[in-house]
Amino acid sequence: MIKKLSPFLLVLPGLAWWLIFLIIPCGLVLAYAFMERGTYGGVIPNFNLDNLVRAFNGLYLEIFIRSARIALEAAVIALIIGYPAALAISRVGRSWQMPLLFMVILPFWSNYLIRTYAWIVMLNRTGIVNQGLLSTGLITQPLNLLYSEAAVVVGLVYSYLPFVILTIYASIQRLNPELTEASEDLGASSWKTLTRITLPLTMPGIAAGGVFVFVLSIGNFVTPQLLGGGRMKMVGNLIQDQFTAARDWPFGSALALVLITIMLALLALQGRVQQRVRNIEKEEDVA
Repeated sequence: MIKKLSPFLLVLPGLAWWLIFLIIPCGLVLAYAFMERGTYGGVIPNFNLDNLVRAFNGLYLEIFIRSARIALEAAVIALIIGYPAALAISRVGRSWQMPLLFMVILPFWSNYLIRTYAWIVMLNRTGIVNQGLLSTGLITQPLNLLYSEAAVVVGLVYSYLPFVILTIYASIQRLNPELTEASEDLGASSWKTLTRITLPLTMPGIAAGGVFVFVLSIGNFVTPQLLGGGRMKMVGNLIQDQFTAARDWPFGSALALVLITIMLALLALQGRVQQRVRNIEKEEDVA
């Protein structure tokens, strides 16, 4: 009897954690999204679709579009930086790969807020970046780098770049080296091997890294608040305001529900990309 129950007992802690910290909170968000806000806050259990309709109002839709654009910019820049870095790490000697990967994840050892405040120090008018540009004569007046969309994108890329490097590195490591060797033996240049062999077969890592950055960025509210100075309001800040200042939990839940739906759609798209690449690899193995 114990042997039969042992698999269930082993998975029970994980299931309990999943239920308590994911299913129940998401269920509350789903339920609150269809309720009404009380006069002085709180939730009135009156089922309606007003909050979801309001979430697609022009003002809030503009914030969603802006958030998606900033998150997309951060994802694209992170991929442009992260792919060459992951490729370089995968091609150095085995003895160097682990130290380099350790350097990639080293920023996670410090507090997220401290790292964000460090960018405030670096990007302000008297910060390291402006002082460096002034000393080289490239500019004559300090630039307003802080409290801008560019500063928010820089902060997001810096925060989530390790996810891109690690996912792409893992994808490159799974790549069969005989494929690239065959391409080079047949006379293909390094660029053709990269674009026609390595890049397409590591697309799952690219998709996973891009989705990681996009999903984490679009819901981020700390970086826009600190590096954007509150001027660059994203959907994460909007949801935070509804649960704190406005005390409108139903509308905040509706916004969160829309955001969760976007995230699930992206994860489904990522899964389809991975499945398509697996099918291509199977066809090549059969051939």
